[in-house]
Amino acid sequence: MTLTQSRAAAQRKPSPDRLLDAPLGDLLAETGAEVIDSTIADAGFFGAVVQRKNGQLLLAMPTGRSELEHDTMARYLLAQVFDVDLPKLPAPFETTEL
Repeated sequence: MTLTQSRAAAQRKPSPDRLLDAPLGDLLAETGAEVIDSTIADAGFFGAVVQRKNGQLLLAMPTGRSELEHDTMARYLLAQVFDVDLPKLPAPFETTEL
């Protein structure tokens, strides 16, 4: 991540309250993130974040999941990307940074 990307990320970092309370569409717009459908069909896959070279965030989310799961995981992935201090999800959920 370049210094310019770091500054941009810091400017769009949501607060914990905003992350949990804002409508998901607003939160995605504010953070420069876009949700895309993932082709991964594994039941243990809940989503992934990819940052493009231009700084745009893509949240690759599995299809066919409940709205609650989709919303919760998108918010949690954003919290991980922006290092927002939230409690960890219970097992079996875990995040891995590559």
